[in-house]
Amino acid sequence: MRFFHLSDLHIGKQLHHYNLREDQEYILGEVISYVKKLHPDAVVIAGDIYDKSVPSGEAVTVFDDFLTRLSETEPAVPILIISGNHDSARRLDYASRLLGSHHIYIAGKVPETEDEHLRKITLQDEYGNVHFWLLPFLKPAHVRRYFPEEEIGTYTEALGKAVEALEIHKEQRNVLVTHQFVTGASRSDSEEISVGGSDNVDASVFDDFDYVALGHIHGPQNIGSPRIRYCGTPLKYSFSEVGQQKSVTVAELKEKGTLEVTARPLTPLRDLREIRGSYLEVTAKSFYEGRNREDYLHITLTDEEDVPDGAAKLRVIYPNLMRLDYDNARTRSRNLPEGAEEPAAKPPLELFEEFYERQNNQPMTEEQIRFSRELMETIWEDKI
Repeated sequence: MRFFHLSDLHIGKQLHHYNLREDQEYILGEVISYVKKLHPDAVVIAGDIYDKSVPSGEAVTVFDDFLTRLSETEPAVPILIISGNHDSARRLDYASRLLGSHHIYIAGKVPETEDEHLRKITLQDEYGNVHFWLLPFLKPAHVRRYFPEEEIGTYTEALGKAVEALEIHKEQRNVLVTHQFVTGASRSDSEEISVGGSDNVDASVFDDFDYVALGHIHGPQNIGSPRIRYCGTPLKYSFSEVGQQKSVTVAELKEKGTLEVTARPLTPLRDLREIRGSYLEVTAKSFYEGRNREDYLHITLTDEEDVPDGAAKLRVIYPNLMRLDYDNARTRSRNLPEGAEEPAAKPPLELFEEFYERQNNQPMTEEQIRFSRELMETIWEDKI
């Protein structure tokens, strides 16, 4: 059983006010080319289909075109989709029963009643069944209502309970498709920081699965072993991802206990790059000759004096300049002290704890932290 693992398409995303539609259509076309070349048995998309819970009409059109082209490949390939934290679960669920008859299986929302169950898609190969469990983005609040007498305060406890409820045939092969932050994963700047700051899930909750297809983290990486993997985004969505090679993860399960994971590189229409040097250096023809000047760029100038209308002048050569900074004596004197951290980089709960301690000259109690976390989660859940 060979399947593609994708996630975090973030269709409709803008980067520094640049519309990425053309770039997203191009990279999704590369995915389709790999499908036609490698003939996978399934394509798995582990959440964050869209960048916003209410996607634009343009974003919906891009995803509709992608699904249509995927479904028209020969031989037909099943497509398995879950919602992520950026998606509207109910909107993504629209027409899911109808699409299921066309081998497009969508799990937008988590089960809400005792009569509903986690969606499971079973495919067969020469080694028997492979069960794909589709678990959308999950919060503790989603699980507490099923276990009112138990204390479920962390994401690990919530995921653990959700997995316990599954009727897993451990002698067969099982794949979990989910969208969470697993402890130990490396974040990128383009990811959303959890409101409660407690969204970590311990990898031990995934012990019964032969492969865990994760979404949410934008950099491709394994968690402990190739068995638990983030495939990453198909495109770079922040300059912290400049050094990453974006790819399609290809997972292959043979007999029980055998797994092979490879990555097929994706080459964007326009790359996201950073360049550095003086104004004269970066505008010299010898500097940019042979490079794609259409790439999205962050340029850092090292001139001691600001270049008048520097961004406008640079865009004559580099039309997709997204960000211009200076690194000189003036800017270095304004840098944060060593070890300081920008407030936006901290989870909101941690910021609130620091604020409370400054105001009251004592730290919050465990009970206060738990109450604050649950309140933040409730507010955030209503928001999305």
